[in-house]
Formats: sequence, C-alpha cells, structure tokens
Amino acid sequence: MRKEKKKVIIVEDDLILNLLYESYLERLGFQTEGELVYGKTAIETAKKIDPDLIVMDISLEGEIDGIDAMLKIREFSEVPVIYITGNSDPYHVERAKKTDPLDYLTKPIEFDDLKKSIEKHFSSKS
Repeated sequence: MRKEKKKVIIVEDDLILNLLYESYLERLGFQTEGELVYGKTAIETAKKIDPDLIVMDISLEGEIDGIDAMLKIREFSEVPVIYITGNSDPYHVERAKKTDPLDYLTKPIEFDDLKKSIEKHFSSKS
C-alpha cells in the first residue's frame, strides 16, 4: 500500500515565490495546495483539507496578515507552520511566536533552508 503524501498549504502573495516554494516542497515529497494569497482563504483551506504543514508569508493581500490567519487556524488546528517573510523585525517575530511556529525564515530562502525546517518536524518521516 502506498503511503499518502503529506499535504502542505502555501500562502504567499508573490506568485513567483509561491511557485518556487511549491517546487521545493514537491521535491521533498509533499502534496501542495498553493497559490493562496489571502489569510482568509488560508483559514478556509486549512479547515477543508486539514494540512500536515503550512508555509505562510506574513504580509498578505487582504485585511488579515499571515500571523492573524494562523491565530484563527490555531482555534481549530495544531498544524505546524513555517513563516517565510521579509519581516524579521521584533514586532513580527513576537507576534509570530504566539502561534508556536515550527520556524521563522527570512526571505530570500533556499531549498536547504526549507528542507532543514521541515526535517525538524518530519525527521522520522523524510
């Protein structure tokens, strides 16, 4: 019996970066649900597909940012989240900590950065 791939939601409002992260995650053996640009859509998608991981940008289109979206997701899920952001200032880092992130990566990121973060959590399964 084939093992089912782990599902990842990618929430990134820069389409080029979204596709890049998607290719990284697929290389790591994940099934991706990408091209989400709104925090609101991320919340709805997380409810619908119950992902194994969320890769979340902090600055998003729309009225709620990635951290607020994760705070809402935390109301119904303990899904691990990796933030990928250009915002490494203390304000955003402190807010992000409230969602108990797996990691907080600052753009630009490389394949190995994402791989290391994911292996922290999925090490026995990679």
